[in-house]
Amino acid sequence: MRFGLFGGARIGKANPLGDSQGYRDFIEYVKCAEQLGFHSVFLVEHHFTGHGQLSASLNLLSYLAACTSRMRLGTAVVVLPWHNPALLAEQVATLDVLSGGRVDFGVGRGYRKNEYEAFCIPMEEGWERFNECMEFLLEAWRSPGRFSHHGKRWHYHDIVVEPPPVQKPHPPIWMAAGSPDSIARVAAGDYNLLLDQLGSIDQTIDRLELYLDGLEKIGRPRDAGRVGVTRGLTIVRTEAERRTAYERRRETLKNIGELARPPVGAQPQSYADVDIASDDAALIGTPEEIVERLNRLAAGGVEYVLLTNSSATAESLALFAERIMPHVSGAKATPARTPAVAGS
Repeated sequence: MRFGLFGGARIGKANPLGDSQGYRDFIEYVKCAEQLGFHSVFLVEHHFTGHGQLSASLNLLSYLAACTSRMRLGTAVVVLPWHNPALLAEQVATLDVLSGGRVDFGVGRGYRKNEYEAFCIPMEEGWERFNECMEFLLEAWRSPGRFSHHGKRWHYHDIVVEPPPVQKPHPPIWMAAGSPDSIARVAAGDYNLLLDQLGSIDQTIDRLELYLDGLEKIGRPRDAGRVGVTRGLTIVRTEAERRTAYERRRETLKNIGELARPPVGAQPQSYADVDIASDDAALIGTPEEIVERLNRLAAGGVEYVLLTNSSATAESLALFAERIMPHVSGAKATPARTPAVAGS
């Protein structure tokens, strides 16, 4: 099992999602994670929240590329309908060059209605815009020279996207999904899968199997390493810390809103009503309790876990690396491998 980080940095008001902190602190946090053998960092993209959430993930990842040498640098996710596809293709490829081929490009349609409204884009056009942008990106990165694109929203004639990415034919593409249909669609496209932090252990294992079945259908290996499972992490030492962690988790579910899932057999009026203590999705507890949950995931085939840490400090990372990681089945604290530069 490999471990990465998930979340972002923020400036300004406290972030109710609990996965971020100030930019400088966050940069030091990521540098510490690389030293401890964490495999990756995936950054979110959100706009107009009023909570200081990270909006320009590619900018911060470019800075992190200069601060690190081995960690994979991921987006979770870039919302394609809001971006000019040619500019985005250039920006992602430039980051891939600067990082020596360490980009994991996570993409999505977006789910927040207020963001669509603020960008003056009808939400019902989301998938149409997503599909055209994705079509353009793949064509731009795969084309050996000039090409033209004429779609419904975007028109480019006789252009070349520069620089080309280091990873060939392009950086690995990750997509977030949760429903059976959406997971099947990700597998059918031969993309990597990001699973949210809200699914129970049983749900997560079921979703993993569905994805692996989908890969098998298109003749690809059943590779569980292509699935990143996000988990909230809070290591507690006292019952008072546990109660505080439960309250933070409840607030997280409340603010995530649309993405949250009710526990099996329950239909709470709001996701803040979920029984946090019995919900096994989050990694809340002592090191021993967290090891037990991670080993349940590992027994179900999970190989890659992305941690969103409510106490995102170097101390908490070191504690995880020392007290938890060595006791998880198949856990690896080795540096991420950097792909070879094309032509080297």
